[in-house]
Amino acid sequence: MQSQITKLPKAVFFDQDGVLFDSMPFHADAWVKAMGKYNLPYTALDVYRNEGRTGSGVIRELYQRVYGKDISQEIIDDIYAYKSNQFIELTGGKLPNLILDIRNVLSYLKSQGVDCWVVTGSGQRNLINNLNNTFEGIFTGIISAFDVTHGKPHPEPYLKAWERCGFPKEECAVVENAPLGIQAAKAAGLFCFAVNTGILPDSDLIEAGADMVLPSMAALLEYLQSVTSNQ
Repeated sequence: MQSQITKLPKAVFFDQDGVLFDSMPFHADAWVKAMGKYNLPYTALDVYRNEGRTGSGVIRELYQRVYGKDISQEIIDDIYAYKSNQFIELTGGKLPNLILDIRNVLSYLKSQGVDCWVVTGSGQRNLINNLNNTFEGIFTGIISAFDVTHGKPHPEPYLKAWERCGFPKEECAVVENAPLGIQAAKAAGLFCFAVNTGILPDSDLIEAGADMVLPSMAALLEYLQSVTSNQ
């Protein structure tokens, strides 16, 4: 049985890719091409299952697994730069479309006085730099790959957001779409909504520890409104 909440949180931490932007298909294509440059076998499913890790962490782990040795920072930088350029080419240099109904979720939470944060493992500067322009006046703060030592599934990204938001953990919640992000949220001691916007089966999100799995942002909004009406 899925967990429930009895009142709206005071702060909600949103992942970026697959939660705010419908960017994961582009990331998947870009990662597969970049890894292929160094003969590193990597599939779209691998990308979705590793979503949330820092780019350097993903590259380092796969290189070690395939070649049995550590990778140089120079090669990491080359692969990630290639991946970033591929992403820009695939999107035509434009921001990906927003996840359907995410604006409605954010607007509703803001109307209820809830602080909204972004917590992402992304180092994709063109996405991060445009967050406040795309969602003007929405986000209280942003935690990205540039703010942490350990990426998801380590709890550091969500712990850092929680520490900065100033509310007790029981008054915070996370919105994720990826197993590693869910694991990070739960390791940080936070309630986690999983909205399945990608290609993974719900079972992957449930096994990762999500408190509630929802099929869409519209379903999340409906649930949040029902919580408000029952308070």
